[in-house]
Amino acid sequence: MDKIAIFFGPEDGAVDRVAQKVKNAIGEEKVVMIPVKGATVADLEKYDKIIFGISTVGKETWHTTYNNVDWANFLPEIAKTRYEGKTVAVFGLGDHVTYGATFVDHIGLLGRELMKNGATLVGQVPTDGYEFDDSEAVVDGNFIGLPVDEDFEPELTDERVKNWVEQIRPEFEF
Repeated sequence: MDKIAIFFGPEDGAVDRVAQKVKNAIGEEKVVMIPVKGATVADLEKYDKIIFGISTVGKETWHTTYNNVDWANFLPEIAKTRYEGKTVAVFGLGDHVTYGATFVDHIGLLGRELMKNGATLVGQVPTDGYEFDDSEAVVDGNFIGLPVDEDFEPELTDERVKNWVEQIRPEFEF
């Protein structure tokens, strides 16, 4: 069985904690954790099963100077990689209170970049149960990945991760 790569960043914060929860729900022995800081196309090409975990990024910062150095350096690597035949999923952190008009936009922006390069994303999540005004991550009425709000809904994270991992289990074959 191939290992599942979880590319995540930044380290030592909320994304790292949620990535660890995803790894534990899948099974530690089935997962390789790869911080995006320093990751390359060669790292991406090693795996056919990839989960991306991204931090909050508003649309206004995605297309301008991106202050999160880890993802700023890694995004060009994503664009250089083809994803046909790979199983790909995304989770992302957001703040539905402060950034309700751009809630988890980064999931949508990253997901669209992946799809431009042949990815078929798995793990869509219904918007039911989430409070927000707008999101680039919503396509056809569903989030294209798992949104997590560690700022204002941390008590929901474990259940959301558990349900999402069960949902993606058949596609990732673990």
